[in-house]
Amino acid sequence: MLRIRPDLDPIQETLLLTLRARALDASAPTPILGDTHQSELADRLDYDFAKLELKPSLIYGTALRARKLDDAVRAFTAVHPNAVVLDLGCGLDTRMLRCEPPAEVDWYDIDYPEVIDLRGQLLSQSSHLVGADLTHPGWTRHLPTDRPTMIIAEGLLPFLPGDTFHTMIREVTIHCATGELALNGYTRFAAWAMKYHPSIKALGIRAAQGFDDPHEPETWGARLTLIEEQLLTRAREVALFPQPLRALTQLTARSASLSRQANRILRYGF
Repeated sequence: MLRIRPDLDPIQETLLLTLRARALDASAPTPILGDTHQSELADRLDYDFAKLELKPSLIYGTALRARKLDDAVRAFTAVHPNAVVLDLGCGLDTRMLRCEPPAEVDWYDIDYPEVIDLRGQLLSQSSHLVGADLTHPGWTRHLPTDRPTMIIAEGLLPFLPGDTFHTMIREVTIHCATGELALNGYTRFAAWAMKYHPSIKALGIRAAQGFDDPHEPETWGARLTLIEEQLLTRAREVALFPQPLRALTQLTARSASLSRQANRILRYGF
């Protein structure tokens, strides 16, 4: 099998971290996400995944947040079978294959042009591929405006500089008439601490963006209203975590403030 060597900058390379995490989850005795497509994609890349030093907390945390974001997409498209789905910073995720949306749904996978090029080499699917730098204005101009829109922003928040994440969200929610936004909401401490994680240090990047109050995005001028904050330490799927991670996570779940530092999913309407 011909393997492809990815040519990505350090920020783009973070997609390989999440790809590897989802692939390792798929091969676990009790997977959380169980997406074997991710294992197949990882095997087709000529890349030293060992340098990322993925720990169980990152593997299972990544799988759990993906599962909860998938649930949000499924719930939205069940109510709006003619919806638009925007997967921002999609990387090599195969979320569309997992969610199996209704045929009338228009799905857009959006990432840097280099990532979309790599995705096109590895995946054959019916989504719209959009290569764009989300920190630059104007990337929404080719997107529909008149249909309910589900926006997924997984893993983007801590890696975009300054207020560019706010600006990006504001641009897309103003462009689209109505819908929901779902993201994994890093607190300021969680984003700061991430830069000391072995996997992030291996890529040579500094993650630093986050917010504590789940209502803060309502002040971004993006027409957002908080619908739900899910503390993933309290998710029923934690029972599938291996020990001692399971016990530690269940202990953390007793404290809402500690749970927010671990992993949370935020959903907003606009």
